[in-house]
Amino acid sequence: MNKTILFAFFFIQNILFGQLSERNLSSGKWQFKNSKENKWLTATVPGTVHLDLMNNKIISDPYKDENEKKVQWIENEDWDYQTTFKVSSKELQNQNIDLIFNGLDTFSEIYLNGKLLKKTDNMFRTWKIPVKNDLKIGNNILQIKFKSSVNVGKDLAKKVPFTMPESPRSFVRKAQYQFGWDWGPRLVTAGIWKDVQLNFWNFAIIKNIKNTQAIFENKAKINFEIEIDAQVSGTYYLKINDLSKMVSLKKGNNKIEFPYEIKNPKLWQPNGWGNANLYDFEIGLAKNQEYIQTKNLKIGLRTIELIQEKDEKGKSFYFKVNGNPIYAKGANWIPSDSFTPRITKEKYQKLIKDCKEANMNMIRVWGGGIYEDNEFYKACDENGILVWQDFMFAGSFYPSDEAFLNNVKEEVKDQVNRLQNHPSIALWCGNNEIDEAIVNWGYQKQFKYSKEDSLQVWKDYKKIFHEVIPNTLKENLNADKNIYWPTSPSIGWGHKESLTEGDSHYWGVWWGEQPFEIYNEKVPRFASEYGFQGMPSLEAVKSMFSGKQDLSLENSTIKAHEKNARGFHIIDEYMKRDYIVPTDFVKYNYVSQLLQARGMKIAIEAHRRAKPYNMGTLYWQLNDCWPVISWSSIDYLGNWKALHYQVKRSFKNQVILTEEIDGFLNFYAINDELKKFEDIKVEIQVVDFYGKILNDLTTVQDGKTLDGIAKIDHIEIKNLIKYSNKNEVFLKLILKDINKKNIAENIHFFAKPKDLKLTKPNIKIKKISPTEIEISTDVLAKDIYLMGDTHFSDNFFDLLPKTSKRIILSKSLQEVEVMSLWDTMNN
Repeated sequence: MNKTILFAFFFIQNILFGQLSERNLSSGKWQFKNSKENKWLTATVPGTVHLDLMNNKIISDPYKDENEKKVQWIENEDWDYQTTFKVSSKELQNQNIDLIFNGLDTFSEIYLNGKLLKKTDNMFRTWKIPVKNDLKIGNNILQIKFKSSVNVGKDLAKKVPFTMPESPRSFVRKAQYQFGWDWGPRLVTAGIWKDVQLNFWNFAIIKNIKNTQAIFENKAKINFEIEIDAQVSGTYYLKINDLSKMVSLKKGNNKIEFPYEIKNPKLWQPNGWGNANLYDFEIGLAKNQEYIQTKNLKIGLRTIELIQEKDEKGKSFYFKVNGNPIYAKGANWIPSDSFTPRITKEKYQKLIKDCKEANMNMIRVWGGGIYEDNEFYKACDENGILVWQDFMFAGSFYPSDEAFLNNVKEEVKDQVNRLQNHPSIALWCGNNEIDEAIVNWGYQKQFKYSKEDSLQVWKDYKKIFHEVIPNTLKENLNADKNIYWPTSPSIGWGHKESLTEGDSHYWGVWWGEQPFEIYNEKVPRFASEYGFQGMPSLEAVKSMFSGKQDLSLENSTIKAHEKNARGFHIIDEYMKRDYIVPTDFVKYNYVSQLLQARGMKIAIEAHRRAKPYNMGTLYWQLNDCWPVISWSSIDYLGNWKALHYQVKRSFKNQVILTEEIDGFLNFYAINDELKKFEDIKVEIQVVDFYGKILNDLTTVQDGKTLDGIAKIDHIEIKNLIKYSNKNEVFLKLILKDINKKNIAENIHFFAKPKDLKLTKPNIKIKKISPTEIEISTDVLAKDIYLMGDTHFSDNFFDLLPKTSKRIILSKSLQEVEVMSLWDTMNN
């Protein structure tokens, strides 16, 4: 028989005895109880104990009012879960039966029919247990007994001879943000947070699939490495799409290589460069002319490199995708709920599509959260969003005893095997801010470490992030999937080298209370964190209350939903610098959003003007895990804050930017596409707030193409605006190409918002259709804010004098309310 033939039996639809059969136990009837009590209550799996307690009306919603304080007792209790399921005599005839837990949070004992099967100690691992000999025909009782992670963590901490910061969370392999952060509540969960299943299989099973790619102009060569556990040795057949081959498997673990070729391949391109093309693969394993198992993969063809080359200023830090340098634009991601089982596929898809719509091409999965659900990475694959993937360690010191290191190794192995085939994965990063915590945060002095204690901390750090994790990656990843970066940031923001090499978390703004304008000076090679807080939408604020909504900054509920102790103080101090601080809550909410957007606009523009010295800007943060005043650009309810609308403008592939220095105005034309623009020019108009054009000129960039960045000759401001008052005029900028086609537009103001001499605009709203409106104004309408229970295609925008703008609504409204900056200046 020819070894490479097509088998019709691969398409047999009937379920045959030899096939893998999966049964989802999550959908069964589950119960839970406090281990101290006897009464069982109804539970939901996947879920958490907090959600189950809410569903049984034992506790109130911790997101409402100040209820978070009232539920802290939960973390100190032990919790038991159980279910009963039936197994038939036919099912027991299968050669192998595995009980699989995809996520247990965190310290648990698993019992089947009263027998202890396994103890678990890691929320991020998959627990697979052979149970054929422990099952019986008829009813089987499955119990999972959870120990308090806080109490176990405290016991583990006692074994270390010095005090560890953030103890006990650093001893517990679970989502670190659950212990409380300066944007999230303390809700330390327990429970079965992912699906539970029984797998029945015979002969052999596919354990893992990974691929390497070699891409040429007219073809792509893919090599699939398929790991198979064979319980019965012999001849099998492997199929990938329309190709198949005979393989001989020995009993135990087998690794089979299977080459596959694609002619005229369509590359997976990041957002802004083209389509995120994906190829479907069905991998089948057969024996005795029967399917045993099939797995489906979607793979994108692409290359990615991290380029670090020494230059006269330090060392570069940028990514190349498909051979081309890419300017990374995006945000940091935190879990989008404190109770992760209720993050829906729809929420993942919406948030990633919101990234795409805002012209992002990269997202950083922050190391204090979770390795996200498959749906997250699927959404990133489909939308061309590259993923900077932290491992789940953040802002603390971690132990390095043998048990902890082995646990970490298995966690890394589970996660990289699950995620490595996603084309969106760009980089694996060891941790968030642990190197910086050791060097800069002063824990050693605070906890009175001896010299030996401090040395031990470094030894522990290096064991995890310079040995265990990178070595595990090498063992489990093919070279083209293995870009490892030990820590983010590589150098803390107080050190000058943080701006000349590696990635940077710059927090001189906010934590250092430096003015926004410092961003123009503190430009790193790759900005992986920086940010500023703004209030969420009014709807999100109102959702903080279970009853009467007292919208006041003095309200205790609103204060409880600002997790940074100095948050309101810092916002107020910055607001005084740039705006008139409103006394009305609705106006304050609006101006706080403008303030946040203004700060991030200054930062993003400073980074982009520095291209190619700077090649990435990822702000903190995209999303929220509950209703909160935070650094996010999208609030917990999914509403875009002013920042997200601004980011959409600031991240466009082509922009024309300005820079004021010593009385001169510089102009920068920036292009992040692969396409070049020839003979560019900038048309500049000086316009007053009533629409009168006071000066009109064109600056030509002679003989230059717009390929990356072009700096255009500066102009002295006093010659540009002449006798006009800086507070009463603006610049209208239009970047054009050789065909006089508009490439980009921008507006430049010469004064801070509070100093602008605005006139009350006569804003009119005309309904074009149920889901489209037209906004018009007679004079400059600064920062128009449209309000209503819908998503507006644009918001928090400037509308120039005697112009109009059409806005699409996600759903029709009877009435749209409108506000502008003028309203806040005239309380």
